[in-house]
Formats: sequence, structure tokens, C-alpha cells
Amino acid sequence: MRIGLLTDGGYPYATGESRLWCDRLVRGLSQHEFDLFALSRSAEQEEQGWVQLPAQVSRVRTASLWTADEDILGTHASRGPLARMVTGGGGRSYRRRERRRFTAYFTALATSVCAAGATSGEDDAAGASGGGAGFGERSEDGRAGRTAVGAADAQFTDGLYGLAELAREHGGLPAALRSETAVRVLEAACRAPGTGRTVQTATVPDFLALARELDRVLRPLSLDWYDEESLGAVDLCHATSGGAAALPGLLAKRFFGVPLLVTEHGVQLRAHYLGATDTPLSAPVRALLANFHRRLATEVYRQAAIVTPGNTHTRRWQERCGAGHEKLRTVHPGMESGRFTALGESGDSGPDDTLVWVGRIEPAKDLIALLHAFAEVRKAEPGARLRIIGAPAQGPEGATYLAHCRALAAQLFPDEATDAHAVGDNPVSFEDIGGAEVPDLSEAYAAGGVVVLSSVVEGFPISLVEAMFCGRATVSTDVGAVVEVIGGTGLVVPPRNPRALADACLALLRDPERRARLGAAARARALELFTVEQNLAAFRGIYLELISHAPVRREADTVNTDGEPRPFATPPEAHVRGPWAASGPVPAGAADRTPRRAAEPRTVCAGVRGSGGGDV
Repeated sequence: MRIGLLTDGGYPYATGESRLWCDRLVRGLSQHEFDLFALSRSAEQEEQGWVQLPAQVSRVRTASLWTADEDILGTHASRGPLARMVTGGGGRSYRRRERRRFTAYFTALATSVCAAGATSGEDDAAGASGGGAGFGERSEDGRAGRTAVGAADAQFTDGLYGLAELAREHGGLPAALRSETAVRVLEAACRAPGTGRTVQTATVPDFLALARELDRVLRPLSLDWYDEESLGAVDLCHATSGGAAALPGLLAKRFFGVPLLVTEHGVQLRAHYLGATDTPLSAPVRALLANFHRRLATEVYRQAAIVTPGNTHTRRWQERCGAGHEKLRTVHPGMESGRFTALGESGDSGPDDTLVWVGRIEPAKDLIALLHAFAEVRKAEPGARLRIIGAPAQGPEGATYLAHCRALAAQLFPDEATDAHAVGDNPVSFEDIGGAEVPDLSEAYAAGGVVVLSSVVEGFPISLVEAMFCGRATVSTDVGAVVEVIGGTGLVVPPRNPRALADACLALLRDPERRARLGAAARARALELFTVEQNLAAFRGIYLELISHAPVRREADTVNTDGEPRPFATPPEAHVRGPWAASGPVPAGAADRTPRRAAEPRTVCAGVRGSGGGDV
């Protein structure tokens, strides 16, 4: 089958999120053909270029969400020389009829976004600035509140899809979204009775900033991807995250009836909440953007045929955003275990006196708490050592945090010299992966008897899984998906609690037999749940399930090169009257569809989508 893989700030670029996971997915499912539709996040990312793409990638189309040039809305690349072709049209002005349509659709969208504050009080503003509130709807009458939320959701979808159809028919939205009309619509929606206090305090600069942000978020609506040769030609859209990456998938389903699969290893809405405090935007703008992203997440989960969270922590967020329980399938990210095999099968539980931390040095990892915990460990075990092994600091924030950690380590553990002529030795060392002492990851995990994770914020803890592949006992803080990953194979303590972290580390350092048992159990668990093979097997089955319930029909698949009917191209079930797939209206423009190739060596009951809008 032909898969449209939708990415945001990742694959096929050499840097970005989910890059390795997407590459493994495409290479592992070589029986399928992949078209990549990628959104880039920065000029630096584009300058780094692409990874080497496998033969099953037939086409790549890219678009920039970061550029301020509204005329450059999409680029196209074909296999072979990968020539680039810039397409535009997003900056043109609308005529009077199109302006009226834009005003109506954008008014519906803006009203729904502002109405969220009316039903949830100031929770959305708090969620946008503090990282988690904003899910519950509150009103004096709970039933009235739910009715208002339902009406606002309907307004949001009417506005969103109306804008998408306008952009598809008349050349894009950026000029309209930056217009005075858009600003006036936002002002009227914010000033309407019943909106929250935070939203009502918005000023003209806030409306201008919000219009600019909405232009960037809605940029995928203006792309030239929505035709029979692009997203209309795929059998299945697989969005590798929610948010902007899923927008093309929503429109592919709307215009062509293509089923949508959404995979999230970290919830985009949560990432927006957590990152809102790092932006210079005002409180009203942050609150309105939080409302917009929540509405978008709800629509993405509603339209997706299947949603595959990477862990239970992500799944709980998706359920709170409205994802139906029947759609959710937890599929853990697959990781390469081969490079850790030698260490994991050696039976070596590591040095009895050394703790090791491995990862990217940044404030969320809370190395400050780890250093204070190690101070307590040193009081009980004077010979203990701590090795902090990480990738080079990323950006000025990472460099500043690393310098602060080094200064704290020097203060807590002054260099200890045996005499006046000897060089002091600090029990805490900061090392880079790839150096002489730590040439690769397996050497990093072999350096310690206990692997420590001290984070205060964590999604899926990759370093923890790597430690489990190596057969190492672990001590972790209870954040994100840590408990789900560890199971009963390691010790888990509350975050920001150096005393508890120190006690757990001491318990394992003093008991080599327990470390060995936990390490062996951890390796067995990781090999069962977190390998590339199990991840590929899960998505192979999901792809076949989706295509069997939403078949695709193309004339090229039912006839041979001579124009004669191809034997067995159409399954006999297609001739049986009655619905074989979920009933419901097919979006305008949806083409007749049937499977491109046999999915399994067994008969699959699949319907054929008729031109009248239903399944027959």
C-alpha cells in the first residue's frame, strides 16, 4: 500500500524529533511505498539536509512553517536527483466574494477559540502559562457548559474546514490571515460577552500577535498538497505527531476520504502548555493559543481512525482531550538493542562504587538534585563516585546549565589530594560521549553499577530503556512514562527529593546480588516490549487493519498495462450488497477506493466506497 507519512520538524531532516523512529519504520516496512510530507521548523534544520532515504520512499514534499515569506508555501522533491520546485500562491488577495467567505469562516474559528475561555474560566490561561490546567469545563450549570463546549467545537470545525476549502480553491490564506479584517474579527470575538477576563484584556498588539501565530499554525491549510496526485493518491495518512503534522491528514480525509492514523510519543498539546512560558507572548495571546490547540487536538483525535500513543502517560492526556477509548492502541517506541547485546549478556553488574547518569544535559534533567543526593551518598560511602556522561551541551541554555552544575560539584566536593604535592581528584566527573574514556553508549552504561535518572519532566525515557538493554539496575524519579517502562525492575522515587534518591542509590550499591537480579529482569522486559521488531509488528498489523476497513479503488490497480481486467484485483466481497465498513457520509471529492495489493494470505472483508457518499 501507499503510505503518506506526515512529519513536523523531523524526518527526513537530519535533525529533529522522531527522526530515528520514522527512519526505522520506513526501512522496516519495506513492502509498502512511502510518500513523505514534511514540515520544517527552522532554517538551521533545512541547512542540515536530509538523511539517506531508502528506496521505498517514492516522493518527498516539504514546507516551511518558520519562514516569514508568505509566497514560499511548499517545495517538492522527486526521487532521483531530488530536484526542488517552489510553488506559491499564498500571498494573493481575495476578491469580494472570497473575502466574505473568509470573514464568515474565520469568525466561526475565532468565536470558538474565545468561547473556550467562557466555559472553562481562566483555566486555559493558567494551563498555557503553567503547564497542565485547562481540560475541565466549568459553568454554573454543568449541562449548559457541555452544550456550550459542543457548540464551540462545531464552530471550530466549520471554520477550520471552511478556511481549508477556501485556501484550496483560491490560492492560500496568509495574506487574509494578516489582513485588517482578521484583526477586527479577533477583536470582536475577544470583546464578545461571556469571554474570560484574561481574553478580554487583549489589546491591539495582542490581536496582531495572535493573527501572526495563527498564520503560522494554519500554514498547512495553504499548501498545494491536496490534489489527486499528492495526498489524494495515498491509501493511508500516518501523522507522526498531533498538531500541525496532523492538519494535512485531516484535510486528506475531508477531501479524499483517506483514513488517518496518528502516532504521538509526546502530546503536542502538553508540549505547547509547557513551552508557553518560554515565549514573549502576552497572557491573553497564550490563553487563546492554548484554546486553539486544545480544539485542534480534539478534532484530530475525533477524525483519526486509530491513535497510537507511545506510552500510558501520553494516552491519559489523549483521553482527557477526547480521544475515544476504542481508538487508542499503545505502541511503545522501538529501539535498537543490538549494540547493547554484549554488555547485557555478559552478566557483569558493574562497579560496586559508581553511579552513572547518561543523557542530554538540560534543566529538566535536574542534575542539581542528583548532585545533592550524591553528597548524601558520599557521607555513607566515602569511596562512591558519580559519572555524568552526556552529549555536548545544546545552545546557550544548555551550556549555562552545565557550567552551573560544574560549579556546584566543585563546591560540594572539593578536590581531594593525598598530600600537598598530589593532584586532587573530584568524585564527580563530567564526560562527553565519544571521548577517549567513553567512546560509545554501551561504554557509558558499563561505567556504573547503578544508572540514575533524576528528571522532573520526562516523556518516554530513552536512556532508561538503554540501561535496561544493558542489564543495569536503575534508580529513577516518578515522572512521565518511567513507571510504565521500569515495571518492577528498578527503584522509583519522587522527583525533587535528594534524600529519597540517595537512599535508593545506597540500597543498590550495597547489594550486588540485588543489582544483578534487577538488571537481568530489566533486560528481559526491554527485549519483550521496547525493540524495533515489536514496534514494526504493531504498525504492520495496524496498517492492514485500517486499509481493510477503508479500502481504496483506483482504475490503475484493477487493469493491466493492456487495459484488461487484472485477475483477483477486486475481492468478491465488493459485489455483496450491504455496508462492510463503518457507515457515514464520505467527504465531498472522495474518490472510489479499493486496496492496492493483497494485505494478508487470507480473505479480508472490505467494502467499496461508492460515489454516492456511502459504503456499498
